[in-house]
Amino acid sequence: MGDEDFACGHSGASSTFPQQCSALRKNGFVMIKGRPCKIMEMSTSKTGKHGHAKVHLTGLDIFTQKKYEDICPSTHNMDVPHVTRKDYQVIDVSEGFLGLLDDAGTIREDLKVPDTDVGKEIQQKFENGDNFMVTVLKALEEENVIATKAQN
Repeated sequence: MGDEDFACGHSGASSTFPQQCSALRKNGFVMIKGRPCKIMEMSTSKTGKHGHAKVHLTGLDIFTQKKYEDICPSTHNMDVPHVTRKDYQVIDVSEGFLGLLDDAGTIREDLKVPDTDVGKEIQQKFENGDNFMVTVLKALEEENVIATKAQN
C-alpha cells in the first residue's frame, strides 16, 4: 500500500467542460481539432425527416490566430476550454522573456515575448520606458500574451 506516488499535485479539475452544440454562441470559446478557438461564425442547417440539425462552426485559435472549422450535430456535446484572462504590469524584458507583476505583487518571469506584432510592440514600449500592462490568456495549460495597454 505504501508505493503509490502522489507527487504530481494536479487538482483533478479538467481544462475543458462539455457544452451542447446548440448552446454555443458567437464570440464564445470551443475546442476545434484539439485547439482552443474563439467562435467567429456559426450557422445551423436543418436536415431531413429523421436527421439532426447540424451546427457549422468557424473559429480562430486564440493563440495562433489560425482558422479552424467543424460541423457537429446540434444535440451533441463539444468541449469548451476554461479560458482565463489576466493583466500584468511589465517590469522587465530580457533574453526573450517577460518580467511580469500581478495585482497581488507576485513576479513571474516564465512567459516568452510573443513572435508577433504584439511582441514587437512590447519590445518597443519597454525600450521607450513606457509604463504598460499586458493581457495574458490561459487555456489548457498554455499561456500567451495577446495584447498590451497603457497603464493609467
